[in-house]
Amino acid sequence: VGNSCVLTCPPKTNITTVTWKISPKVGGPCILGYRADQNKTDRTNCSDSMNWKFRPDQDPALEIWQVGIDHEGNYTCEVVATEGNFHKTYHLTVLVPPRLTMYCDDHGNPVCKATAGKPAAQILWVLESNSTPKEEGHDNGTVTVLSTFTAYSTNVTNTTCIVSHPAGNQSMTIAC
Repeated sequence: VGNSCVLTCPPKTNITTVTWKISPKVGGPCILGYRADQNKTDRTNCSDSMNWKFRPDQDPALEIWQVGIDHEGNYTCEVVATEGNFHKTYHLTVLVPPRLTMYCDDHGNPVCKATAGKPAAQILWVLESNSTPKEEGHDNGTVTVLSTFTAYSTNVTNTTCIVSHPAGNQSMTIAC
């Protein structure tokens, strides 16, 4: 999320047409088209955050700026050239790193919270704990995970939680 993304088409010479057919999970379909004989591009129902990376006659790649969850979906490039028709489909999944916070609850137990990640984060504790994480799903597809540290021993002073996520791992330490 937040980065740019470039999706490439099969590189061919003597291109007649190039069409990007985009079916996002949210919202209606979008089509970007190029006709070589008229050197003309067309766009139907596409947001300003996506366009040809360069010139479709030289490189028919699609670029998406500031990728968001709403960009998730299927992206198919269709190239018609003198050598034939070629297709390439992408299934775009957007990773959202969770926001990590840690605090002490009313009983003095450390709580680790990974907010609004996609997919849901995994929370682990450096010291063994019998904690059961709780998950809360959000309308935009992100998930908040909350884990309260329950120590087997009362001698614990500093507690570290580790949040494991495909967009990157994080850790935080607290003394309650």
